[in-house]
Amino acid sequence: MRTLSLTDYIEVHSNLFDHYNRLCERLTEDELGLQSLCPEWDVRGVIAHVIGVESVLDGWEPSTENPPPFANIADFQIETVGLNPAEFASRVAEVTASRLAHLRSLDPSVVDAPSITPAGVRTYGAFLQIRVFDMWVHARDIAIPMGEQLDNAGLDAEIALAEVAGSIGYIVGKKIGLPDGKSIVFHIDSVVEGGVERDLAVLVDGRARVVDTVDSPDIEVTADLQTFMMLAAGRIDPQAQIDAGEITWTGDELWGDTAARKLAYTM
Repeated sequence: MRTLSLTDYIEVHSNLFDHYNRLCERLTEDELGLQSLCPEWDVRGVIAHVIGVESVLDGWEPSTENPPPFANIADFQIETVGLNPAEFASRVAEVTASRLAHLRSLDPSVVDAPSITPAGVRTYGAFLQIRVFDMWVHARDIAIPMGEQLDNAGLDAEIALAEVAGSIGYIVGKKIGLPDGKSIVFHIDSVVEGGVERDLAVLVDGRARVVDTVDSPDIEVTADLQTFMMLAAGRIDPQAQIDAGEITWTGDELWGDTAARKLAYTM
């Protein structure tokens, strides 16, 4: 993926905010109460969490010493718990509009600024990538139980996948536990025209490391983007995806099966 600018991140945040705003505008009280893929949250709870995070980031300047007030994330959920759907949608729109205005006010160089992130000190651009991943996955935490199919194409999908790709060595080495001398390639396919497709190759040579290509990999795993991402996020049942043929593999049967079952690295 190409190097991203602040303008790119603003565009993607705007698109994701629009998705959540449109969703809130049409959801009924009953739909807000539906169980999401997050065991502890219904649909309202997922949205409140996403917007709660954005609310504490609104106005926060990147820093390596002063973290965002993460302890206040639940404030939005507490504040909106008794609101009817229209009132809830209005508050979501207020927060997303304010957060977008804040992003637009930042200097473009901010993406390279060292910053505290949920994954330690990286850059503010890395923090924005994590936010895109989080919002992208949570949108599907809602859509999948509701039987709705979201568009898995576009820059938001590329950024979300890049976040998982950055941890694929860890996933292979620590979660899957692929032994020394083995190699694996994940083929992420698109099920829509213009969708995101990518191959992720990992070679275990003392440690699991990402490589550009692998000649004759021991295992090749294939899945569409949403299946791969939601398995990596620990949201969906691997056995169900295997049974449905949504994730398949060739090569070493044991390690292919293990890889399909142990992609989860976050929840």
